[in-house]
Amino acid sequence: DILNAYDLTGSYRAAAQLCGCSHHTVKRAVDDRAAGLAPAVRRARSIDNFLPHIEQWVQDTKGKIRADKAHEKLVALGYSGTERTTRRAVAEVKDQWRLGNTRVHRPWITEPGLWLQYDFGDGPVVDGRKVVLLVAWLAWCRYRVVIALRDRTAPSVFAGLDRTFRIIGGAPTYVLTDNEKTVTTGHIAGVPVRNRDAVSFSRYYGTTVLTCEPADPATKGGVENAVKLAKADIVPTDTNLLDTYESFTDVVAACEQFMVEVNDREHRTTGRRPIEMLAEERTRLHPIPDLPHTTGLGVTRQVPKNTPMVSFDHCQYSVPATLLGQSVWVRHHPATDEVIVCALDDGGPAEVARHRRTTRGTPAIDDAHFPDHEPKIPGDYRIRSRNADDHAFLAIGEGAGLWLKEAAAVGTERMREKMRHAVSLAALHTTSDVDWALGHAAVHGRFATGDLDSILAAKDLDQTRHQASETTSLAQGTKGWNMLGTNTTNSNGLADDEEQTR
Repeated sequence: DILNAYDLTGSYRAAAQLCGCSHHTVKRAVDDRAAGLAPAVRRARSIDNFLPHIEQWVQDTKGKIRADKAHEKLVALGYSGTERTTRRAVAEVKDQWRLGNTRVHRPWITEPGLWLQYDFGDGPVVDGRKVVLLVAWLAWCRYRVVIALRDRTAPSVFAGLDRTFRIIGGAPTYVLTDNEKTVTTGHIAGVPVRNRDAVSFSRYYGTTVLTCEPADPATKGGVENAVKLAKADIVPTDTNLLDTYESFTDVVAACEQFMVEVNDREHRTTGRRPIEMLAEERTRLHPIPDLPHTTGLGVTRQVPKNTPMVSFDHCQYSVPATLLGQSVWVRHHPATDEVIVCALDDGGPAEVARHRRTTRGTPAIDDAHFPDHEPKIPGDYRIRSRNADDHAFLAIGEGAGLWLKEAAAVGTERMREKMRHAVSLAALHTTSDVDWALGHAAVHGRFATGDLDSILAAKDLDQTRHQASETTSLAQGTKGWNMLGTNTTNSNGLADDEEQTR
């Protein structure tokens, strides 16, 4: 049998796999035949009588049984051989079983402009929410597209596919993906039932959305490898040492950077750069409409020209101020109880705002949608000079502005005359001194006529006074208290108190 197998295959290893022996045994038998020697008789093994049991176990478990478990079963049946012999026998039987049951994959050769595959991967976590990576792959030119999504709902996926079509410059004939709920609602007798929204989307772009067979690397292995590559280069892990992302915008920028780098490298299969091959395949793609498919994006709302707020279910939600006067789409996401706002840009539909669902009378506002906005608080008036007198007075400094607010709050009379007097004092004294005096007058509530001059005079007097230090002091010492309680006699022989009385 060994010699016949070798004559059929012409290979030591192939004949060994067919006969269940070592390739060294095949070589020895072939060499003996070439030397004119009689073929050696194979020695009987202690496990030969138990091989039918091993074959049955391998068949029942589809090649999953472990050798140690098989050895335990054989020992229970009376086998007395070693575990090493069992392992060799199980390995031989598994090789024989795989030869007849291995699924053979034929390489998938596609035409330009025919197939686009897409799949999803778990992206980085931003603000406690995991970002979804939509990865698309053109089968012929190996061009990869990575789009960051906030969820995997149908509107988000369709918006991501529209952006993908605009990036590659057209729509292919077929779009292949897994059996997602956004594409397939179920199976009947092995036939997938299409989602009506997916059918409407595919007809709008002149393409056909298909679902692949499960575990079919020949047709969908390319995009699955693209997902692994994108996750390895974008998602921060302990091995790639990437920094965490501060916002969703940072993730979008990382995806764009990844596409630039990976599509500009020479592909090991084609030996060409995908960006170069895309220029050739783009001529085979179908043109896409100027306006994207917006059926699943929600209801249409018009943003007012002066307030970036839209109404949805009798509630108000903010949008970026750059969308003033434009149309947006608003929808409710039941899974997270959020309201999502989408708008159109040069790359297609994109999510521009996401709010927690609010109630009537309580607007949902994102401060980032109101750039350079200063909240107006009643009573906190902004000082603006209206004439030359106001400008001259406010030019003194911050103390002048504080004096103006405080003096106006208490109803000070003849304020303009006092302001002009302060400007005159600023010409006589230094501006910093007058500004200091105005600030002190505002803090202490001194707005009467002459108060500003008094404060300036006190400031000048303080500067001319002698200041005490650690070596000199203006305080009276305690040396005069040393003679307290003692009687001293003067030159007249009288006590001090008698002398004072006299």
